[in-house]
Amino acid sequence: MGKKQAGTGPLSRRPDNSAFKQQRLPAWSPSLTAETVLPTFYIVSLVCLLLGIWLLITVENTYELKVDYTNAGTCGQCFTMRNHGIHRLDCKCEVSFHVPKNFSGDVFFYYGLRNFHQNLRRYMDSRDDTQMVGRKNNLKAPSSYCDPFTYDANKVPIAPCGAVANSMFNDSLSVMYNPTDGSKIQVPLYRKGIAWYTDKNVKFRNPPTNNTFTLKQAFEGTTQPLYWQHPVYKLDVTDSNNNGFINDDLIVWMREAAFPNFKKLYGVLNRAQGPFTEGLPAGNYTLSINYNFPVKPFRGQKELVISMVSWFGGQNYFLPIAYLVTSGLILVTAVVLTTVYVKFGKQGNNMEE
Repeated sequence: MGKKQAGTGPLSRRPDNSAFKQQRLPAWSPSLTAETVLPTFYIVSLVCLLLGIWLLITVENTYELKVDYTNAGTCGQCFTMRNHGIHRLDCKCEVSFHVPKNFSGDVFFYYGLRNFHQNLRRYMDSRDDTQMVGRKNNLKAPSSYCDPFTYDANKVPIAPCGAVANSMFNDSLSVMYNPTDGSKIQVPLYRKGIAWYTDKNVKFRNPPTNNTFTLKQAFEGTTQPLYWQHPVYKLDVTDSNNNGFINDDLIVWMREAAFPNFKKLYGVLNRAQGPFTEGLPAGNYTLSINYNFPVKPFRGQKELVISMVSWFGGQNYFLPIAYLVTSGLILVTAVVLTTVYVKFGKQGNNMEE
């Protein structure tokens, strides 16, 4: 009989004889008693309460103003009039509103939509991300995911294709400040730099161009989405560097919202001039709208949202209310446990033998 080789036989799988592998390490098993558990409940409840109050005060000091312009002036009838055969190149209207208190510091302007479901799966899939990185081979061969917004009636490929790009918000908004002296001052906005850095520099790229090969030439052989007023290479008539797939407004729109009521960044207050160096002053304002985006087909609403932003973000009550509710639930639980302990826990038999 030969000698049995190491690592074979019924004992080959036995763990090493060490404290760790044989589970002989020292352990601490706390004894959960009323004297230790109940104070913990009260302390956690107090911490949640203080956090909730602190966040609530922060949110209360973060002002937000909403201006609904869905049916502003004659704009509410724009698309009805167009459908009845009245041809109008532009549909413009104005809404007057009042800012009751100063918006100090940086001020952000958003457009808000209600009852617009960007989170529908079919809608979210209706896009071609490979097309929007500017690859020449994909530019004129849109993905089937974009159907039925892939080709126009003449079988010309659409760029950018898909329902998301086709439904891009295209109202033009401008705000005028009306001081008491009767003058009118346009509120200056930064309209660039509003998109995420990764979106602007990674996810969205234009086709290659040079001094002799323009962006318009790069998009030859494609057409604009069905409901757009301008082709993709002319989205910004004031800045040629903000056109094509790297247009900030397009990039902001292409990041779909998770809820049917949402807001997207439109611009940031330029505090370098006029009476806006300290922020947006209180007073009377006028919102001018170039009304292009229809909302009545889906029973939606449109609004301008003006908001301050603190370290906590914008005006959002969810987290402070969540902390306050959690604090209340923990406190109620602690009171119930204390009552049970006082009434029954001191009468002798406490489950401890």
